[in-house]
Amino acid sequence: MEALYLLIPLSVVVVFIALWVYFTASDSGQFDDLVGPGLRVLQDDDTPAEAATPPAPQRE
Repeated sequence: MEALYLLIPLSVVVVFIALWVYFTASDSGQFDDLVGPGLRVLQDDDTPAEAATPPAPQRE
């Protein structure tokens, strides 16, 4: 039982250190995607333009 008095606070400290390391790396741009924008240029997402049709005559 006495071991829990040491292990629980120690595990909480380890979790806070891990969170601090994660957020520090995230803020410094460690997880930025460097490959995605270059590959996105190669994808052809353009939809073909619809053929221009004359407007229907309007009734007055």
